Amino acid sequence: MILNITSKQMEITAAIRDHVEDRLAKLEKWQAHLINPHIVLSKAPKEFVADATINTPNGTLVASAKHEDMYTAINDLIGKLERQLNKVQHKPEARRAATSVKTFTPAA
Repeated sequence: MILNITSKQMEITAAIRDHVEDRLAKLEKWQAHLINPHIVLSKAPKEFVADATINTPNGTLVASAKHEDMYTAINDLIGKLERQLNKVQHKPEARRAATSVKTFTPAA
């Protein structure tokens, strides 16, 4: 998997890159094919902003997180992506009823 990390107003260190890669590896437990993940890290005046766009065969995952600490912002971002991926993966199972009321025939 090729991971694109872009930064604005800051430099990406090896520690930040390793942290992003370790956290993104957490998404692999969903066994989804992540296509071209792109992480954008930027520094605002009083906080850090982490944005992500990841394409999957089922749709696109987009998330953003802000925090005073860069590592916490990355953790929050991965948590949001994990929730979205969980929702996309389990969407077919989330039907409320197995059969329609219109086609239901009561046993007499």
